[in-house]
Amino acid sequence: MATQPVNADLGLPGLRQPEFGLADLNERTCGVLPSQMLEEALREGWVGAGDVPVPPSNVQPASLDLRLGKRAYRIRCSFLPGDKTVEGKLQELVVDELDLSGAGAVLETGRPYLVPLAESLSLPHFVRGKANPKSSTGRLDVFTRLVTDHGYRFDEVSAGYQGPLWLEVVPLSFAVRAHEGLSLNQLRLMIGRSRVDDQELRRWHEEAHPLLYLDERPARPGELATSDGLFLSVDLRAGPGESVGYTAREHTFALDMAKLGGHTVESYWERAVPEGEGRIVLAPERFYLLLSREAVSVPPGLACEMTAYDPTSGELRAHYAGFFDPGFGYDASGELRGSRAALEVRAHDVPFMIEHGQRVCRLTFERMVSPPTRLYGAGIGSNYQGQAGTLGKHFRPPAP
Repeated sequence: MATQPVNADLGLPGLRQPEFGLADLNERTCGVLPSQMLEEALREGWVGAGDVPVPPSNVQPASLDLRLGKRAYRIRCSFLPGDKTVEGKLQELVVDELDLSGAGAVLETGRPYLVPLAESLSLPHFVRGKANPKSSTGRLDVFTRLVTDHGYRFDEVSAGYQGPLWLEVVPLSFAVRAHEGLSLNQLRLMIGRSRVDDQELRRWHEEAHPLLYLDERPARPGELATSDGLFLSVDLRAGPGESVGYTAREHTFALDMAKLGGHTVESYWERAVPEGEGRIVLAPERFYLLLSREAVSVPPGLACEMTAYDPTSGELRAHYAGFFDPGFGYDASGELRGSRAALEVRAHDVPFMIEHGQRVCRLTFERMVSPPTRLYGAGIGSNYQGQAGTLGKHFRPPAP
């Protein structure tokens, strides 16, 4: 099959044309499946959709939104099935069963729930999967992890997996009302070694397309911090009394996750105002929404993930929701100078100070099998392209 290089003169990884399909995939293929292949995977039964077909809007440029089923089980504790099925191990841990159909059900804070998803998988032996919470889920501080039969790790689907999918859901800051059909997490399908190493990342950034922007300009080579990915820092610049983000209120009413734009900011959030020198002391176990200093741009040939923060660099975790699809912060004309990333931050055990420009998370990049026919952005109804704030789509825009 002919290829369309990103930049043939630079020897950067080539990309197959969009018409490259599932029948052309094999063990030697490397990369993340794009939107058109995910649509074909639905038609071919790689992804089963139950009685209700997957809405076209659930197919993203490099991932598929998974849907909650009709029931949720409140369980004593989280678990991994190991050598058993999820359903077989679940029976001894169920505390209560909730009905998510109709008006849905309230999931309480700090309690784990297990929900069978509407989708199931029947993957070829060379195709594996990886899941992450959706961005809107992470911004509500709702912790989710995908669980599979005989699984030894959360959020990972072994190559050739055949079986149902389950989602562990733990609301951490707010009680939430969940509904059947609601999408809280996403699944990527991939083949082979798709990770882009640091040397390739620098070549992409310097010679093909900028991946990070600082102050509306491409980051200079010396400003790129790499170690198995690109590091992002936090933006705590603000004038006197101005906020740089939000921290979750305590003891709020339940938040309906199906009601978009229907919640007032003040009912759930307090403004996060830095100290005079551009720093914030994070209170232990409080949830903060902040913005990255850098703006990210993901070209069509790459997919991106924000990975867990290195615990040796500080007692905090940044970003629960990790997938950045091709097209995030990107446009072919170059007019869009990236999009800043929302940082979902929590300190553990002790108060922890972060300062403006401090590195708090890392981006890892993977190759696409071929360019997606749809890119992240306004054309497919994406919510966070060019974002200047941190709040998710469930809230009415705050007053200036």
